[in-house]
Amino acid sequence: MTRPDIVPTLFTNRLCLRGHRLDDFPDSAAMWADPEVVAYISGKPSSEEQSWSRILRYTGHWHHTGFGYWVVVARDDGIFLGEVGFADYRRETTPSLAGKPEAGWVFSKAAHGHGYATEAVGAMLRWADSHLKHPKTAAIFDPAHTSSINVARKTGFSGESIGRYGARETLFMERNRQPR
Repeated sequence: MTRPDIVPTLFTNRLCLRGHRLDDFPDSAAMWADPEVVAYISGKPSSEEQSWSRILRYTGHWHHTGFGYWVVVARDDGIFLGEVGFADYRRETTPSLAGKPEAGWVFSKAAHGHGYATEAVGAMLRWADSHLKHPKTAAIFDPAHTSSINVARKTGFSGESIGRYGARETLFMERNRQPR
């Protein structure tokens, strides 16, 4: 699906972060349809149509912005674990996210509690520090999503403030680019 020359492949001890392929769609759609996975993201499971549009947005980001989302798979057996990356969704938020790639991550229920999110987010942020020119990245959360907020803190996000995304109270965090 994504041209391999556009999306870099990243490796950690346990994980491979790579571009989306067509055969990732069933796993991605199943993850986004799981009510437990989306409880603090949208609160509503995604349809296959919504998941397909999401993957197209992810891959389109690489082409148009030079950043996007990766699929996270287990390095030893290739099992789908989740998706991480950066986006510019042009969200109408207070405060504004303009000029800051928005970091995000989501993992299948079976991948929760194994440290995969911290490992994958750390890898994508190291890549961003070396490849993006933006001085800051941002991340937003449901204030009750403690596990993702903890991942953000562990990987260098700080400056927590409460704002709004649509009608929802939202926690905003930022991370300064780390010189390499």
